[in-house]
Amino acid sequence: MKKTLVSALATALVVGAASTTFAAANPFSDVPRDHWAYDAVTQLAADGVVEGYGDGTYRGDRNITRYEMAQMVAKAMAKDNLSSSDRALVDRLAAEFADELNNLGVRVSNLERNADMVKWNGKLEYTYTSKRFENADKKNDDHLMFRLEPSAEVNNHWHVNARLDASTNMRHDAAHADDSDDKVTLKRAWAQGDYDKFQVKLGKMELLSPEAYAAPGALVLDKEFSGAEVSFGKELSVKLQAGQTELKDTFKSDADDRRSYDHAANYQGVELQYNKGNFLAGAAYYRLKTDEFKGTLKEANDETMDIWALNGGYRFDKNVLLSGAYAYNNSFADSKKSGQVSLDYKGAESEDKGSWGAYVSYRHLGGASVLATQDGALYGTKGIELGTNYTLFKNVILSAKYFNGKTIQKQADDKVQQLFGRVEFLF
Repeated sequence: MKKTLVSALATALVVGAASTTFAAANPFSDVPRDHWAYDAVTQLAADGVVEGYGDGTYRGDRNITRYEMAQMVAKAMAKDNLSSSDRALVDRLAAEFADELNNLGVRVSNLERNADMVKWNGKLEYTYTSKRFENADKKNDDHLMFRLEPSAEVNNHWHVNARLDASTNMRHDAAHADDSDDKVTLKRAWAQGDYDKFQVKLGKMELLSPEAYAAPGALVLDKEFSGAEVSFGKELSVKLQAGQTELKDTFKSDADDRRSYDHAANYQGVELQYNKGNFLAGAAYYRLKTDEFKGTLKEANDETMDIWALNGGYRFDKNVLLSGAYAYNNSFADSKKSGQVSLDYKGAESEDKGSWGAYVSYRHLGGASVLATQDGALYGTKGIELGTNYTLFKNVILSAKYFNGKTIQKQADDKVQQLFGRVEFLF
């Protein structure tokens, strides 16, 4: 089958030539502005579908080969902003020129097309921590973790995501005997729908609250929950969450282990966040309910924990952020408050070798820190946390943190330190 280049302009439908603003510049000397095909030809040239000849001509009356037509179809297939009708046209053209496309190395079967819609990310991560207490032996840990994060497109609005972690504690002494076995965990699995005015998530997903703009991390919650999340807005956004979250290891650390819960709790969260220009500010409410709270809260028969939080910040420029967060939990008789103030400078970018960042923060992880980020400061402590990260090579990031403080309750003079080091290989 032979077609002329002029008749091949039907592929303009594929790239939306009929509904876009065409380029003003004339790329071909033999296609004048008053030619009936001028708009389509110039748009196809602008989109990279046709290239013409080295002498600046288009030669629209010349017969083209099937191979040349297949090249045009392949370029159209590479576009990701096609309407359903245009995509159907591409599929018909791909079927007609399947042999030529295969010779060009273009995969056209539906099975392969769907496989291309699945993306895989992941990392290999080694972490070292050393926790040092004034009146106890220091505790060192070496942790190795391999992570896979697949993401698959369902349709124009929905895709599914997962996180699978395989980890091991590399210390095999008697003190870590229970932690030495390898563990494989499905940490997260959720479906996400992205629409013009709102986003929906369903499944087991990240719970990072309040949203961690500062490098030290979240003040209240840094874990997962199973349920639903709906968010609206951009500069002024609202996030609604409902479901269940595990309580294991919440309100517990080596510095303060007064409270320990083992089961799941019903969870609801509401966050209001403003982020525009140099300013950010937010307010949040979190509610946890389980009968396991009975006898451990301020009111003996109370099953509900209510936590309020505020956050704010100012960006001096694109590199420097001053931020703060405060949370209050009235359910405990003591240690109700948590807070942190941080000054952040830049940050390591995985794609940019030599990029780096650093921060200094004062953190107070009291009773409102259900399970805060504890790479530096620990629950039940207060003090200064320092951190830095550096991209050693592309997709290889080094991180280090140091916390120096003391316990909030009881042994108020007990000093606490934590060293944290990590290397990540991203793929």
